[in-house]
Amino acid sequence: MAVASIQAQDGKKLRNWTLNGHLQSLGTVWVQEWDGTWQTQTDIRNRFDFKWYPGNFAMHIGMRNNFSFGMIPRVYYPYMADMAVQDAGYLDMTRLIAKDSSYFMTTNFDRFNIQYTAGDFQATVGRQRINWGINYVWNPNDIFNTFDYFDFDYVERPGCDAVHLQYYTGPASSVEVAVKIDHNEEITLAGMYRFNKWSYDFQFLGGYMTGDYVIGAGWSGNIKGAGFNGEMSYFHPEENFGDTCGVFVSSLGVNYTFKSSLMLQLSGLYNSNGTTGPAGMGASFFVQQNISPKTLSLAKFSTFGSISYPVTPLFTASLAGIFNPNDKSVFVGPTFDISLSSNVSFLLTAQMFFGDEGTEFGDYGTLAYGRLKWNF
Repeated sequence: MAVASIQAQDGKKLRNWTLNGHLQSLGTVWVQEWDGTWQTQTDIRNRFDFKWYPGNFAMHIGMRNNFSFGMIPRVYYPYMADMAVQDAGYLDMTRLIAKDSSYFMTTNFDRFNIQYTAGDFQATVGRQRINWGINYVWNPNDIFNTFDYFDFDYVERPGCDAVHLQYYTGPASSVEVAVKIDHNEEITLAGMYRFNKWSYDFQFLGGYMTGDYVIGAGWSGNIKGAGFNGEMSYFHPEENFGDTCGVFVSSLGVNYTFKSSLMLQLSGLYNSNGTTGPAGMGASFFVQQNISPKTLSLAKFSTFGSISYPVTPLFTASLAGIFNPNDKSVFVGPTFDISLSSNVSFLLTAQMFFGDEGTEFGDYGTLAYGRLKWNF
């Protein structure tokens, strides 16, 4: 879309800016007990992405607006509105426009940056996404702006307030350095080297993340037609540098697409600081305000699997699941995605949680969603 919008048509002058985004309605039904009260919520959301390309510079401003109303905001008033305006960045770019006992409206800038490019060198300053993760579900290398897998509606993923420098040393290799400051004035500073060898993409990183020294590595390639990737990071507290209290987090993933376009994905997560007992997070599971590569899961081991199939060119069905092998709790997520036109889609999905009380997925019931989305 971005490229098409700046091409000349009928001899007209090239445009050096683009504006796109989406408008959507997301309905939610939360069933904690099937014979209890079913709670509902509706979210009207829109997004604008403005990009400007003056010479060697580029500017990106991304704005999210959300109006939420219904029973869920009323039951959890004022906590949902208060949480919705918590900005993790150094600059507070989130505002509460209005709220009452059953609704709230917020606006947020999750991209606000300027980029300069000169040959193989690129510098980006401002709120941006620094994408160092590889795995589809769990990203131990994503130390700047960790995302929550369960936040399926946020496809752009969160950004951070940072300075990011990149130098491309070859067609498939680069050196990167980035520094971020968050709302607590905590610093994350790291460097990464990427390169390609034996038809695999490799990356190595090292630095400092909010009180921890960190080193990590990752790779992506294929084995006999199946995609194979992994990433790992080791975090050691600055205050206890001489002891052995570090945390090691790693993930592995494989994926394979059959000739019929049926796609399978498998992933696993290991967290040395995780528990082999009940790994429930209580109410914080839905908040995930402080998610980091060290807390992708409170469990020591987690496994993920998904299957997706394009039933028709306009209709895709998929099923995903996460299993905690220690506390035996399970997440199941069926999804049906229907394309109504070139820029309008309808999605039905559910997040179903099963397990005993106190387990990782045992206290949350079922959330069902319906989304009508228009992209422009």
